[in-house]
Amino acid sequence: VTTSGGVVGGDRLTFEIGASADCVATVTTQAAEKIYRAAGADSEINVTVSANDCGFLEWMPQETILFDGARLRRRTRLDINGSARVLAGEIVVFGRRARNEKFTYGFLHDAWRIFRDGRLVWADALHLKGAIDEQISDLHAFDGAAAVATAIYTAPDAATHLRTARGLIGDGGASCVDGVLVIRMVNADAAALRADFAQFWKIFRHETAGLPATLPRVWEV
Repeated sequence: VTTSGGVVGGDRLTFEIGASADCVATVTTQAAEKIYRAAGADSEINVTVSANDCGFLEWMPQETILFDGARLRRRTRLDINGSARVLAGEIVVFGRRARNEKFTYGFLHDAWRIFRDGRLVWADALHLKGAIDEQISDLHAFDGAAAVATAIYTAPDAATHLRTARGLIGDGGASCVDGVLVIRMVNADAAALRADFAQFWKIFRHETAGLPATLPRVWEV
């Protein structure tokens, strides 16, 4: 899966991903998604992942890079049914700091909704607006982090893998509620976070699904 060279204000992208029966599938993106400065209108990305009794479905897009002045409204919905197991995640990068660029103003509303057998079991949203640089710098928010990563594993056996997740993420955090295992990682270095996130993903997919501890080649660059 790939999109354009970047997203600007007013762009609207929709992804629909599905797996059924005993399917095992990995869906990723060709490159990082760049969200450029918007003149006023929000850009929108809508992702729907549907899993019906599938063996294992992974949605692991490469990182989303927010340029200064970007305006992004993203909604990710997971519809999980029966015995399906899904591992989904994302990385949000607050500007290209290697080029001395930061995400200091604009708008971000990044929402997740997870439904299991038609019932809402988890809802979450990251909302940034106004003095975004102050919010990212706040000790009780991101403490100056350059990027934040989220991984979500939802499956009948999710709770049994909480200890495994916590052992893989170092200073990150993990919790499990109602069959939804949520992992968070932050880092002051976006490249280091990507590497740590990839390493976590490789081992976690192996521990949970018995799949090889490898990632798609586009992640190994």
